[in-house]
Amino acid sequence: MSEFKSLSQTLQVVDTRVLEEWSSPLGLLTVVESPTIPFRHAPGMSFLSGSAPPEQLAVFHDGDDMSVITRFDGDFSTLDYVAELTSSLPYHLVDKPRVLVLGAGAGSDVLQALYHGAGSVDAVELNSQMVGIVRDSYGDFAGRIYDDERVNIHVNEARGFVTRDTSRYDLIQVALLDSFATAGAGTRGLSESYLYTVEAIGLYLDRLSPDGILSITRWLRPPARDSLKLAATAIEALRQTGVAAPGEHLAVIRSWNTVTLLLARSPLSAERIDVLRQFARSRSFDTAWYPGMAPEEANRFNRLDEPQLFAGISALLGTDATGFAERYKFNIAPATDDRPYFFHFFKWGVLPEMIEIARQGGAGLIEWGYLILLATFVQAALAGVLIILLPLRAIRRNWDDGLGTFMGTYFFLLGLAFLFVEIAFIQKFTLFLSHPLYSVAVVLSGFLVFAGLGSVMSGDVTRLAARIRIGPVTLAVSGVALITLSYIWLMPALFERLAGLSDLARIMVSMLLIAPLAFCMGMPFPIGLKSVAEEAPGFIPWAWGINGFASVVSATLATLLAIQLGFTAVLVIAIVLYAGAAAVLARYDSVLRRR
Repeated sequence: MSEFKSLSQTLQVVDTRVLEEWSSPLGLLTVVESPTIPFRHAPGMSFLSGSAPPEQLAVFHDGDDMSVITRFDGDFSTLDYVAELTSSLPYHLVDKPRVLVLGAGAGSDVLQALYHGAGSVDAVELNSQMVGIVRDSYGDFAGRIYDDERVNIHVNEARGFVTRDTSRYDLIQVALLDSFATAGAGTRGLSESYLYTVEAIGLYLDRLSPDGILSITRWLRPPARDSLKLAATAIEALRQTGVAAPGEHLAVIRSWNTVTLLLARSPLSAERIDVLRQFARSRSFDTAWYPGMAPEEANRFNRLDEPQLFAGISALLGTDATGFAERYKFNIAPATDDRPYFFHFFKWGVLPEMIEIARQGGAGLIEWGYLILLATFVQAALAGVLIILLPLRAIRRNWDDGLGTFMGTYFFLLGLAFLFVEIAFIQKFTLFLSHPLYSVAVVLSGFLVFAGLGSVMSGDVTRLAARIRIGPVTLAVSGVALITLSYIWLMPALFERLAGLSDLARIMVSMLLIAPLAFCMGMPFPIGLKSVAEEAPGFIPWAWGINGFASVVSATLATLLAIQLGFTAVLVIAIVLYAGAAAVLARYDSVLRRR
């Protein structure tokens, strides 16, 4: 592809060569070759396998999240190793399926589908440059799999594609694209993922044929967390689709380092269960759940201290599922579109135990991402105290303490509230626009432009408010509250109805939705500045500084609150903050009138 940029020199590091690098808005892709010790990437491959992957090139995304391009010359016998992975199980339960691969990456899951005789493969990949690497730059090495007549490549965000695509599939496979090292580090706890939510899994199930299967493979991380949270999310999705006995539709197997979960559109038949058991037994994979499974069948080959997955899934299917999740040492509550932090497993209650384990060499058990975010918030708050509050107390002031207290609080609340709304809307519009970059660009530009227009019109609004005998900030905040609450209620259904529109049309709809809210949000700040300018012009720079400090702190605080409470709660809190700011200004005006 013309935008690809080849390195002018080859980098030699421990006999590993960087072949090419591509930079894009989605990150840096690096293709790496290791001639002496070739890459052999086959997640969870059976220890009994007599096959080995052929030569592979690694593709790293931002130095991590490795996927591989596998050498393929058209001889499927060289790919026998793909039948020894836990992710190959569903191909033994469906015949010549129509397959949808979500997260095609460098093509491993597409190869697996072709090896097992898939009738057709729809492969969805967000990064167009990744597709170009496999199709063009290394097309001969990869065997031109993306040009196979059975393969249809869709450059799209996976969740957005499934929302707009009404086709029916015999198998939907969610690819394992993140690296084991990243999963183990616990840093993904801050990353939203709309692939693993209750609503997403319900959508996948709706796109299956009557006998279709959804397959999701994740890394095994003892003590179990990813796998149990995935099971909890899947069980809740089944229940929300009206399935009375979700355990009849669920099967889970594991190897030494991967877990594959299957959800069937229809209850798993005895024949399918027999095939599953034989598949697992012949490869020394452990069955963790299937309908009618006996406890003694768990934890037989790749033994853990206890059969955590079987016990956990059994509890999640039982009558005390909520109590079990609350008592469990990791957060395994189902992920939802309102709280899409699937990789957030941290619980405050077990922090002392985790610290003690870390001292004994178990630092990998701690979910560091949440703690790092909390440390960032504390650091920002301390910096604000040192840079703004302490100097503000020390300098010579030409305004009274009452004005400083009232207006400092006012501008601080505005800074928090504005960013709370903005950050929550970026996440909510990510689903509708089907691309995180689109969402950031559209929401940020929309809020800045229309909030600016609101600021320009704040004088006219002030005069209107005087005629109807209401405070201008109260009028603006009332608009913010009414619009935000209506959006919380209306947007999910509206986004679902309009999901089939073109990208341009969805961007225009997004701008139309943002405009009235941002317009109202742009008024309180200039109205407050006008009030300060009339009473204490020297406070104006401090008003800007306090508001800016609140904006910095709110970005971290909004994420912390979203992880714990959800984006809807963040929006409700923003409304409360705006109402608090309006009350503070009204109180200040009342004090001025009594003078």
